[in-house]
Amino acid sequence: MWFHSPSERPEGNVAAVELRNVSKAFGAVSVIKGVDLSIERGEFVVFVGASGSGKSTLLRMIAGLEPVSGGDILIDGRDVTFDEPAERGIAMVFQSYALYPHMNVYDNIAFNLRLARLPRAEVAARVKEAARILRLEQLLDRAPAQLSGGQRQRVAIGRAIVRNPKVFLFDEPLSNLDAALRVQMRLEIERLHRELGTTMIYVTHDQVEAMTLADRIVALEGGHIQQVGKPLELYARPSNLFVAGFIGSPKMNLIPVKVTSTGVGSATLELLARGTPKLDVAVTGLAAGDGATIGIRPESLFIGATAAARETAALPARIESVERLGNITYAYLDAGTPEVITVQAVGDVALEAGTDVAVSFRASDLHVFDPRGTRVVARTGN
Repeated sequence: MWFHSPSERPEGNVAAVELRNVSKAFGAVSVIKGVDLSIERGEFVVFVGASGSGKSTLLRMIAGLEPVSGGDILIDGRDVTFDEPAERGIAMVFQSYALYPHMNVYDNIAFNLRLARLPRAEVAARVKEAARILRLEQLLDRAPAQLSGGQRQRVAIGRAIVRNPKVFLFDEPLSNLDAALRVQMRLEIERLHRELGTTMIYVTHDQVEAMTLADRIVALEGGHIQQVGKPLELYARPSNLFVAGFIGSPKMNLIPVKVTSTGVGSATLELLARGTPKLDVAVTGLAAGDGATIGIRPESLFIGATAAARETAALPARIESVERLGNITYAYLDAGTPEVITVQAVGDVALEAGTDVAVSFRASDLHVFDPRGTRVVARTGN
């Protein structure tokens, strides 16, 4: 059998990927600015970032669809910087399904194998195995027009699987699906990685996809890598303001502060918010007079008397709106800060728009970022 479980799959069929000072410019516009990254064999790595961050361009350079302006790309230790895509041992799944409408599912999956003039029996075996893995056995005779969006994407993935690549590349493959299908396909892709054990590099702007799929996340902004790490590392210890604001749904609350004084390993911060409350935090690297930023997750904020036992700082605010989702309630507050403050509470909490409240939090739950946006304090216990 040409497929293998992760424990049985030969090392030659799973490749590491290394980027050495890779850059890309379109004329005078620099898009990728000296990226260094090592991806291990069998690892699932997700490139995440906003539109224009360079994530898709970086993926296309790995695939050989976009020439590099500088640096080197190695796959399984071999320099492929100037190799054609077909010579790199990769297979790519695009946002567009790109299925041939006049061919049925079987023929769509088999198309590239037939172009390579593989024996008919081997083509049939590969298509059958891919169909089993992707649960397409009952759909092989159907035309693409007879399939749902999720089924079409599975066919596109099947077309990549049968090539038995060393590296899978996914370029926002779920963007065209509705919310329910995206959840289903996330589970399918995660299961696929477990079963095949192949190195996978996945591009998305959706941080939920990144958090749920990745072994490691590569957060990109402005053509630079902002942080690389396990999903919960980026969530609990964001290295800068970009990662703090991008990873997490709802996103982290970011509040500007002024450093009023510093001591040995500590600083007093004045929140630029209603009431200008002050709080002391354990932090180094700040100076009196600095403008800085504190970040706090919505689930670490508490409203009213329920927070009395936890309170080390309080912020007066007014509830602007409330969203009740049954198991979770979101309250959006005007606290005189540049952005609305989001509070996440468990269950159906009795909160009403237009109510004045006190928002409480513990200093140990804060993230503090210096004037450059770099994180200078970790939450207690992290």
